[in-house]
Amino acid sequence: MAREESARHIKSLLVHLLRQRREYINNALVQRKNEIHRRIRHRKFLLQRMKRMRMMASSAHTRPWSITESTDWWERVVLKEFDHRDWLEKFRMSKDTFFTLCSKLQPRLARMNTNFRQALPLEKRVAIALWRLATNVEYRTISVLFGVGCSTVGQCVREVCHAIVLLLKPIYLQQPSEQELDETVRLFSMRWGFPHCVGVLDSLHIPIITPPNKTNHCCNSNSWHSVVLQGVVNGLGQFWDVCAGFPGSTEDVNILQSSTLWTTASEGRLSPQPPRNVLGQPLGYLLLGDAAHPMQTWLLKCYPESTQLTARQRRFNYHLRHAHTVVEVAFQRLKARWQCLHKRNDCRLDLVPTMILACCILHNMCEVHGDTFIEEWIDEVSQADCVQPCDTLPSYMDDPNAERVRSLLCDYFCQQQQQEGGHVAENLPYRSIASFLHAAETTAAAELLTLL
Repeated sequence: MAREESARHIKSLLVHLLRQRREYINNALVQRKNEIHRRIRHRKFLLQRMKRMRMMASSAHTRPWSITESTDWWERVVLKEFDHRDWLEKFRMSKDTFFTLCSKLQPRLARMNTNFRQALPLEKRVAIALWRLATNVEYRTISVLFGVGCSTVGQCVREVCHAIVLLLKPIYLQQPSEQELDETVRLFSMRWGFPHCVGVLDSLHIPIITPPNKTNHCCNSNSWHSVVLQGVVNGLGQFWDVCAGFPGSTEDVNILQSSTLWTTASEGRLSPQPPRNVLGQPLGYLLLGDAAHPMQTWLLKCYPESTQLTARQRRFNYHLRHAHTVVEVAFQRLKARWQCLHKRNDCRLDLVPTMILACCILHNMCEVHGDTFIEEWIDEVSQADCVQPCDTLPSYMDDPNAERVRSLLCDYFCQQQQQEGGHVAENLPYRSIASFLHAAETTAAAELLTLL
């Protein structure tokens, strides 16, 4: 019995060992089969890759202009042969300002080469974005010009605009400090003849193509699609507050009341404490608007045109309109320099506000660095296909206390006229709008502020 029991135990052990051996052999066969298939797939991939490389090589050999000439245009013609006028015409800024811009954007836009492809140079990416902002041409046209793909052009425009807003907005577009506000008041008083003014407010409708969903919220009162830019400029025509991205159907008063500017000014943070005096009366610093804005103790506008206006009211209107031209000229120079704001912008709606803000920052940068503004650019935007909407706000929305401020300034202008012995304001000639902000005048005013 013991021998039979031992034989059964040995038999079961042999069966178990045979089963384990069979499983091991089957697993080894499966692994070998998988490895063979993996090698086959890898060889097919290498073969297809070799075929693609041969096709690309043959295509580059038969059509060298598609890559070689475009790269040569940027690396040789632009970087080595462009003169000062060429840089201004093509990129809307001088060569020095361009490379200053690139150095400031490097922390955000720097890219490293990989084993598979070389990174596009930083200067070339910035140039692609500036070309788009300056001309508003199609991506495929820029693609052929710079020798890159259409998707690369779109990516460059998006990344550069976001980098400009992120890195340069704190430098070139921010609310003035108390000292800068005092300097702005002196400049407005000397140059524009309006006291206690720290900025002029206005809105600009930026044309866009019809949105894909064809909704009417972007259609303004003149029946064309737009995105609204609200801007405040100082006496040199430089923006210090910008609010962009509201659809064209939004009224100016709603944009103003939704912006941080409304909160800042309403809380008195645009004026020194205690306020400065005008004719012995304490008066905070002022912004100047137009008929589309509600009059406040810190925001003034003209008296509505009427035959019943008194001489002092007409004189006030003259001085306010005269000072208001600074923002009109600033918007005109902004559109002339960056024509993506003048022609119908076909970018995605989520990028348009960032693009508008980037253009305002670049406008300030060019003005601060003293880049020449070519007057012929104005002719390119003087014939606008889309007439700007002109809204008027009812008088009941004005702050009743603001009339006291406006009346005080009427007295100020009357006293000023009596002291100077001048003619009545309505007979004074207007200067040419284009003559207000020449680069030479801007530089002279900046030097004057420095001396003060």
